[in-house]
Amino acid sequence: MELLHVEGVSFSYDQYTVIKNLSFKVHEGDYVWVIGENGTGKSTLIKGLLNLKKPSSGQIIFNETLKQSEVGYLPQQTVIQKEFPASVWEIILSGCLNQCGWLPLYKKSDKERAVKWMKELGIYELRDCCYRELSGGQQQRVLLARALCATKKLLILDEPVANLDPKATQDFYRLMHRINQENKIAIVMVSHDIENKIEHATQVVHLKKGEF
Repeated sequence: MELLHVEGVSFSYDQYTVIKNLSFKVHEGDYVWVIGENGTGKSTLIKGLLNLKKPSSGQIIFNETLKQSEVGYLPQQTVIQKEFPASVWEIILSGCLNQCGWLPLYKKSDKERAVKWMKELGIYELRDCCYRELSGGQQQRVLLARALCATKKLLILDEPVANLDPKATQDFYRLMHRINQENKIAIVMVSHDIENKIEHATQVVHLKKGEF
């Protein structure tokens, strides 16, 4: 099933075009890598996929069965976020907020989903810990669990290994492959890591300055 169709999309700032005539599709269970050096429009594309920036031409079409609020998103971490004074449980459970409707109360199924992802990502024993006391790799898994609580179909990752050491990077890639295979969640991973061997990608979108 097709979840997302990027059709002839261009993005511009004033008169400068950062992405030109880009097209690709994401189907259920796909693992799509969007790669490119700095300045090629990766962050702009993410804003477009999240409906935070309108394309100057073309269109981004979501399947009618996939609501915008049901897209999981793992952003790049900032220094302030790393020091966030909340528990692991609170952060992960907050991924369910978009599905709570106008009344922000968590259902039993929300809590069960949070527990499921904590266990799958190996961080269940950290549930009562303060987020800012965790290692970088642990924090990344917490944020990933939060993003997974928000979706059952599509996960968008923005430079998820940017601040990880080589071992943690490879561990993360293996983890994402397992999640993709076992849960059939489509993944769009945006990265500047063009040197790494992309073993498990079903599709690679290589952005270059002003073109595709």
